[in-house]
Amino acid sequence: MTYYLGIDAGGSNCRARLIDANGTIIGEGRSGAANARIGLEALYETLKDTADQAVAQAGLSLEQRAQIKAGMGIAGITRPGVREALQGFDFGFASTAYATDALIANLGAHGGHDGAILIIGTGSAAQLRVDGHDFTIGGYGFPISDEGSGAALGLSAMRHALRALDGRTRQTPLSTAVTARFNHDTAQAVAWMDQATPRDYGTFAPLVMDYAEANDTIARSIVEDAAAHIERFIETIFERGAARCALVGGLAPRMAPWLRSRTVAHLCQPLGDSLEGAISLAGRPLSDIPLGTK
Repeated sequence: MTYYLGIDAGGSNCRARLIDANGTIIGEGRSGAANARIGLEALYETLKDTADQAVAQAGLSLEQRAQIKAGMGIAGITRPGVREALQGFDFGFASTAYATDALIANLGAHGGHDGAILIIGTGSAAQLRVDGHDFTIGGYGFPISDEGSGAALGLSAMRHALRALDGRTRQTPLSTAVTARFNHDTAQAVAWMDQATPRDYGTFAPLVMDYAEANDTIARSIVEDAAAHIERFIETIFERGAARCALVGGLAPRMAPWLRSRTVAHLCQPLGDSLEGAISLAGRPLSDIPLGTK
């Protein structure tokens, strides 16, 4: 029997789903951040740990593990040298196919057909398939790119909070809540920023959204600016020839209400998720995968 394993390795977490030949989910796994930025050794360990969880939950033997076909979507895989290094990773599977995390998400969202997604999570990027050709828009990495993302919201919140501590701008409930994490001490905040990752900045995103929804002036301006970037992303997606577009990612449900109704009217719901796309990358046709299975 052939088994299929899908892995979605992103900036915030790494998830796995294992199915049998009938399409039944028999194992799942979850670990921490697994993008190329964490280093190749750490990336391998995280991918293996997540896969091992799914295999252990399924109760597969070593012989059965060797019958697994895996598909892995990994954030940052396009960085120089990463794809070559991945070929040296040994998971004990029959085969392993690699792609970007955006590509597997787009495969799942549109059942392998033409379409586009705009990912709004810790980072942001658009993935398109037009006439069977796959390409991306944005997604160059934080802080240069990732407009409208959780990390971008967190960075803007930190900037406002530090200015408020200086007295260069007025304090708001948002700035007070942010600086409270550092005992309202600029030195502690700067020390944190010296080590902060996109995921760390992204932890402030729910706070920004909460205060924006509570009508905090600065929080609203931060979210409105993020929404404007998302709107332009969506416009560009259709200008580049996409037939349909879906919003995906952890922050998408909270950002959608901040978009103009005419923009939302052009969006569609994803047919499936990124793990279904990863399983299709592994070699199981999407037509054989019950899309929408979470």
